[in-house]
Amino acid sequence: MNRETGHTIAVLPGDGIGREVIAEAEKVLAQVGELYGHAFAFEHALVGGAAMDATGEPLPQSTLRLCKASDAVLFGAVGDPKYDDPGAKVRPEQALLGLRQKLGLYANLRPVWMHPALAGASPLRPEDVTGVDLIVVRELTGGIYFGRPRVEGAERAVDTMIYTREEVERVAHLAFGMAVGRRGKVTSVDKANVLACSRLWRQVVDEVGRTYPDVQLEHLLIDAATMHLIKRPRDFDVILTGNMFGDILSDETSVLAGSMGMLPSASIGQGQVGMYEPIHGSAPDIAGQGLANPLAAILAAAMLLRHSLGLEAEARAVEAAVAHVLDAGHRTADLTSEGSPHVTTQQMGGLVIDALTAQKGV
Repeated sequence: MNRETGHTIAVLPGDGIGREVIAEAEKVLAQVGELYGHAFAFEHALVGGAAMDATGEPLPQSTLRLCKASDAVLFGAVGDPKYDDPGAKVRPEQALLGLRQKLGLYANLRPVWMHPALAGASPLRPEDVTGVDLIVVRELTGGIYFGRPRVEGAERAVDTMIYTREEVERVAHLAFGMAVGRRGKVTSVDKANVLACSRLWRQVVDEVGRTYPDVQLEHLLIDAATMHLIKRPRDFDVILTGNMFGDILSDETSVLAGSMGMLPSASIGQGQVGMYEPIHGSAPDIAGQGLANPLAAILAAAMLLRHSLGLEAEARAVEAAVAHVLDAGHRTADLTSEGSPHVTTQQMGGLVIDALTAQKGV
């Protein structure tokens, strides 16, 4: 088997169940390399609470250097109960903001699809979620999360929201470009009836939209969007929104898929290096018990193959393997009712590898 020039993948498992699910995603990527003749080099580094334990920093310089030198970053989850004080100056979650900023990752992509076999896992009616296929495009490096917070004594606190034309233009072009290859519709979500940032957002999105005449554009206020996402989720194709609104909406979409354990994400920028992760957190309450669902991390690995390495066929093979496992009725604990039989984290990862291998006829 001829091997092409290798790809270096920075692996940042992080905290809690991040370590368990990323281990399975890494195994799947290694099997892809074996089956399709790619040389993947996996380089591990600390991030989040684990990094704070070892170095006092959530994002050590050695970790950042590795990520910058790699072709892609596979990220688990950050957060540890001992660092839960929201008033602390240093917290595990700061690693995510730092990576996005330092790597220039300005857009987060969160695809949401309802596998027919999981329609019963959603709290919504099966007929409402069957056929859902949308993607949330969230701006990542602007907005209130990167504003100028200040506390004025014990009675007043201030956060600022800032957006520039350039920040809105680049993420809007990304969203419209994705819509061209999908069903041709962009829904831009803002709060233009109240916020000056949102009025600029809407103006710039309108201007960008005019350069994509074959794409339908609609605007929704964030409060209406949260309602319509539950009432009529099949109407959405590409949802374009800012940092904070995207954070909220993309977590809401986990209800559509039946579990946060099913949803991957990609953070991308102008360069080839992207960061790929499941949308769920570190879930310390179930860590180490084999209860975590690795499918979101495995599907994030598929996004890594597609967006950073340009390996579309391999990405589709991983996604097809996940679909095969679900069709066969295999479920982790989050996708079953309490007390029902389920497979462990490692067993689910092994099943995906078996399906991937069977597809290839090996």
